[in-house]
Amino acid sequence: MAIVCIVWGTTYLALRVGVVAFPPFLFSAIRQISAGIILLAALGILGKLKIRKQDFLLQLIPGILMIALGNGVIGWSERYIPSGLAALIVSVLPVYVVAINFISGIDRKRPNYFIIWGLILGCAGIVLMFRDNLNDLFNPEYLLGMLIAFGSCLAWAVGSVFVKHKPSENNVLTNAAIQMFIGGIVLLLMSFALDDYSELKNVTTESIWALVYLTLFGSVLAYSCFVYILKELPIGVASLYAYVNPFIALFLGFLMLDESLTWITFFALAAVLAGMYMINKGYKLQKLIVK
Repeated sequence: MAIVCIVWGTTYLALRVGVVAFPPFLFSAIRQISAGIILLAALGILGKLKIRKQDFLLQLIPGILMIALGNGVIGWSERYIPSGLAALIVSVLPVYVVAINFISGIDRKRPNYFIIWGLILGCAGIVLMFRDNLNDLFNPEYLLGMLIAFGSCLAWAVGSVFVKHKPSENNVLTNAAIQMFIGGIVLLLMSFALDDYSELKNVTTESIWALVYLTLFGSVLAYSCFVYILKELPIGVASLYAYVNPFIALFLGFLMLDESLTWITFFALAAVLAGMYMINKGYKLQKLIVK
C-alpha cells in the first residue's frame, strides 16, 4: 500500500514530463507492453508462469478498462491540464467505487449519513478545484482534457470493481502482467489512430527517463502491488491510495513544473479527503452493524 501511494503519487509528474514531447498513446503503449513483457519474463525465469485460456480472457476487461482507458488516457489528458489537477480528479475514485457497487447491485445497503455527507463533501471539493480555473473552461482543449480525466477515472473504477468481484485463481503477478500487456496493445492501436508521429522528432532525454521510470516503478512494481492489495483488501481500502496521490502530485508539480498552487487548491483537497474519510468510515460502520 505504501509503494502504491508513494510511487503513483510521483507518476503524474513523470507522465506530464513524458507526454509533453512524446506521442501520448504511444508513450503509454510502450510503457505497458514493456512492463508486461518484463514481468512475464521474470515469472518464466522463476518458473512461476502459468497462463490458462480462461485466465487470459478474464484479464481482458481490466486490461482495457484500467490500463488503456484508465491509466493510458489520463496520460493523454495531462497534455492539456496540470498534473496536480489530474491527481485531484483521480482522488474521487472512491466515490465512483461507492456508486458502482450500489448501482450494480453488489452492495444494496442503504448509505448511512457518513456516506451521504462524504459524497457531498467530495462534490464540493470538485467544485472548489475548478474555482481558480473557470476561465480555462472556455478553452476547448482544457475542458476536453478535464472531462477525459474524469472518464478515465471512471473506467479505472469499473475495472477495479470487476477485478475485485471476478477474481482469478491465477498468480497475482501473472494477472498484472497480462493486464498490462493487453492494455498496452489496445493503447498501441489507439496510437495508430490518434497520435501524431511527427512529434517523435521532439522526444527529449527527460521523456525517455520518464518512460523508464514509469515502466519499472509505476507499472512493474506499483501496479503489481495494487493488483495484490485489490485481491487481499476490501475495495474501499484498496482505493485509499487515491487520497494520498494528490498531495505528492500537487507538490511535485509546484516544485518542478511551476504549476500553480493556491489556498483554494488546499481547501478543495481538504474537502475531497474529508469526504473520502467519511465514506470509508460509513462503510466500516455498516460492516460493524452487519456483524
